[in-house]
Amino acid sequence: MAYSFSVTLTTAPKQKPDPDKLVFGKYFTDHMFVMDYSDDKGWHDGRIVPYGPLAIDPAAAALHYGQEIFEGLKAYKAPDGRILLFRPDMNAKRTISTCDRLCIPPIDEELFIEAIKAVVRVDAEWIPDRPGTSLYIRPFIFADEPFLGVHPAHHFKFVIILSPVGAYYGAGNSGLVPQRIFVEEEYVRAAPGGTGAAKVAGNYAGSLKAQEKAMKAGCAQVLWLDAVERRYVEEIGTSNAFFVIGDEIITAPLLGTILPGVTRDSVIKLLKKWGMNIQERRLSIDEVVRAAEDGTLREAFATGTAAVISPVGELLYRNRTIVINNNQTGPLSQKLYDTLYGIQTGKVEDDMGWTVAI
Repeated sequence: MAYSFSVTLTTAPKQKPDPDKLVFGKYFTDHMFVMDYSDDKGWHDGRIVPYGPLAIDPAAAALHYGQEIFEGLKAYKAPDGRILLFRPDMNAKRTISTCDRLCIPPIDEELFIEAIKAVVRVDAEWIPDRPGTSLYIRPFIFADEPFLGVHPAHHFKFVIILSPVGAYYGAGNSGLVPQRIFVEEEYVRAAPGGTGAAKVAGNYAGSLKAQEKAMKAGCAQVLWLDAVERRYVEEIGTSNAFFVIGDEIITAPLLGTILPGVTRDSVIKLLKKWGMNIQERRLSIDEVVRAAEDGTLREAFATGTAAVISPVGELLYRNRTIVINNNQTGPLSQKLYDTLYGIQTGKVEDDMGWTVAI
């Protein structure tokens, strides 16, 4: 079905940031998308309005019981001037799945994508075109119904905000600087039966303590181990993890504790296309250590929307530093980044059918 949204343009446009000095998530565009849900009307009154504070009741359910979800994707400016989204259907499908997990009324896939297109069109001039930059898109849904009591809300808001961004780790034009990662054995990200496979705000709040430990140890992120045995590697920070051991490329399987990342799926599909030995299987930290000791651990990297590909140069495990590929970006990490970022920005032919022009 066709969707149309009202547009109220700002009367006080902001000064755009220097595109050569963009950081991640600091600047926001002039407009945002807002839509309401109620049981009697469903999702309704989709509108684009000037960016600004949201009026929210102090008793809103999201503030007390965490009924909130979000997504993340990007818009890119191609050399021919087109505005490209990368696999937005995957974000829409994951939103529907996450809504179901948190008892939030689902957003129709087409509505989700059309709302993104509409607000990006309005703020298209904010899309940076420097290497390594993009327009980050943050859709989120939260329960704004005022009540105190543990039960699903009946009123929600769907909001989309936009942010011109540079490289996630401030890595410069290449986007690739190997990171030092802390292997976390005390805290866990997600347990079987929990919300690990959903993009839920609370997952990230619960990760902050471990991230704080990692930063104090001089590390950029955390390598999470499984919640049951504290043995099997799962995610790196907020990203999916890949390890190259011998001729095998290994990533954790989707068993309910791993977020089904869009970039993860894209990497797996590219590796299969290239005829490489990609395996979705459980990998113990002991196997990683043994591979480092016998010289078969060739590369490790994280995948996610924010950084695309983030190489791992070192693991800090039980006060021992494990160096991977001489703390340099490996050839597979670089090839994957060049291919994915090239497709996303329209500089590499998209023979996978992944990009969507606005």
